[in-house]
Amino acid sequence: MFTGIVQGTARVISIEQKQDFQTHVIELPDALSDNISVGASIAHNGCCLTVTKADGNIVTFDLMKATLDLTNLGELKPGDYVNVERAARFGDEIGGHNMSGHISGTVTIVDIVKSPNNQAIWFEADSDSLRYILKKGYIGLDGCSLTIAEVNDNRFSVNLIPETLTRTLFGQRKVGDRVNLEVDPQTQAIVDTVERVLAQKAL
Repeated sequence: MFTGIVQGTARVISIEQKQDFQTHVIELPDALSDNISVGASIAHNGCCLTVTKADGNIVTFDLMKATLDLTNLGELKPGDYVNVERAARFGDEIGGHNMSGHISGTVTIVDIVKSPNNQAIWFEADSDSLRYILKKGYIGLDGCSLTIAEVNDNRFSVNLIPETLTRTLFGQRKVGDRVNLEVDPQTQAIVDTVERVLAQKAL
């Protein structure tokens, strides 16, 4: 489980590509590299990955084809950075909202509106994802727990404070970038239940 509070960014130092498979190695910040063991979970841009090798702050992960196709991790190149969060432990403060690290797809940045003290980013989503994107609801974007500010047709926005822009990749994102999406599971459960009940009543 993750909280959606990104702890920093990590540099991708190498990628080994194989058929329908990829191994990538990242360099974690020193503050995030304590007590990492094989089998531990670390979120990359919100996607839960399992540690397959750890040597200090140099950590290796394997990615399946499904992960590469569904997320923006398949676009990474050596030298790129990813948002990282280590798995929550019992007793940790939950500053965001509960997140599983299971990405449902990606959304595309279509506009960035900057102001002196914050920044609004607009995203375009497909119709299936939009069912679960509600104004003032929770959402996970590249691993960040965020509140949805506005929803307009097939677009929605979030507002980012300077701390988020500094700590995460959002300060460097551009129009056209794909961002990993994790919908709030409670919202998904409610929407799916209501739709199922309404469909049964219509029979």
